[in-house]
Amino acid sequence: MAVLRPIGKIHPAGERPTLRSIRPLQPQQVDEDWQPDVLRLSRTNDEREVQLVGRVHARVAASLGRASESATTDQIRALLAEQFPIALEEEHLSLSRTDRLRLQDAVLAEIVGYGPIQDLVLDDTVSEIMVNGPRQVWVEKEGRLYLTDVVFADADHVVRVIQRIVAPLGRRCDESSPMVDARLPDGSRVNAIIPPLSLIGPTLTIRKFRRIPLAPADLLRNGTITPSAMQFLRACVQGRLNIVVAGGTGAGKTTLLNAMSSYISPRERIVTIEDAAEVQLQQMHVITLETRPANVEGRGEVSVRDLFRNALRMRPDRIVIGECRGAEAMDMLQAMNTGHDGSLTTVHSNGPRDALTRIETMVLMSGAELPLRAIREQSVAALDLVVYIERLQDGTRRVTQISEVRGLEGEVITMQDIFAFQREGFEGERVVGSLRPTGIRPSFNDKLIARGIELPANWFGYDAEPGRLA
Repeated sequence: MAVLRPIGKIHPAGERPTLRSIRPLQPQQVDEDWQPDVLRLSRTNDEREVQLVGRVHARVAASLGRASESATTDQIRALLAEQFPIALEEEHLSLSRTDRLRLQDAVLAEIVGYGPIQDLVLDDTVSEIMVNGPRQVWVEKEGRLYLTDVVFADADHVVRVIQRIVAPLGRRCDESSPMVDARLPDGSRVNAIIPPLSLIGPTLTIRKFRRIPLAPADLLRNGTITPSAMQFLRACVQGRLNIVVAGGTGAGKTTLLNAMSSYISPRERIVTIEDAAEVQLQQMHVITLETRPANVEGRGEVSVRDLFRNALRMRPDRIVIGECRGAEAMDMLQAMNTGHDGSLTTVHSNGPRDALTRIETMVLMSGAELPLRAIREQSVAALDLVVYIERLQDGTRRVTQISEVRGLEGEVITMQDIFAFQREGFEGERVVGSLRPTGIRPSFNDKLIARGIELPANWFGYDAEPGRLA
């Protein structure tokens, strides 16, 4: 029998090497000296051009009238080419051909697109767009925030763009309903909140989704996860374990869920349930369900919990919940405990253990009058693995913990890290560290072996020495 030994030395918690020393910074001095990097992304160069675009837009819109609803983009572009020189003559302006085409495109974006942020929506390098009132637009690129030179004419201009986004979806955003969640045709998530709830003016946040979702190979290339940890997750998905992906806002939970879901067999029937359709599964047999808000009269609402109960009658092999955030947690645990194994979901949390605590809280939100121990017994029986992903200080997304739900000891759920991220220090502003095995093999190893899946010892930091007996 081969003897297994750890690859390298695994230090006890109290003896682990400390982070490399770095020069301490004075927080007050950093805050005083810091200025945001401004990206030049706007088609307009100054306030005068912004107002000009608004006036030309009003002229073309009046010429089109109701025909703008049925007119094609080419027809609008042709009309704009006729009206724009006339508008320049009335404004007593003389522009070069380059400037004229630039401003014509800005007007076209006002008519058929999303106004000043149209180019940001089309830019694949921008992952998030944040409109803080008419005069401040921020973007996120590669995990970092940048201020842009994009501005709106006024607050009403921002509201018009919001209405253009939400109207095709049957949503509305006005004084009676000043908050709205929606999505763009490409699946990007949109949140808008306007006065009187927002004191700085209309606020619009767009979390963009990649047209081609990141594959496991992309996560490996970006350093989000290590090859051994990704292979381990692949075995867990194929072995039909119930997995929760946890993390904070914008940490990359849905991206990781998409990558993990690529390991689901194409022979299986998958039902996805979401508030706004974000999960992008590549399998053939996928049914996508999306919630519906109440109408103006307060009727017709369909919640995640309603869809989940309906999904159980649709003969699913797997159920994927885009995000578990409410009373549906009770139904999810019940389904996992009644034969619907292999389910995936995401949860907002500060860590793997906090994810289980949040699920307990959400079960209590369902109105189920159950003792806490009964809820924890259900959680232990239903959940197998919690994967925690985090956005680090340098903006990179890293899987920092992969933890197994082992059992219940007294009133406490016991968990054990299978992989944990060890920080080694900083190189400039970049966090240095890696996701490493803890040397502990999961207790569900026998369950996977029964399904024909074997977990090699070297995934967990061990190396077999042939020729030696235990």
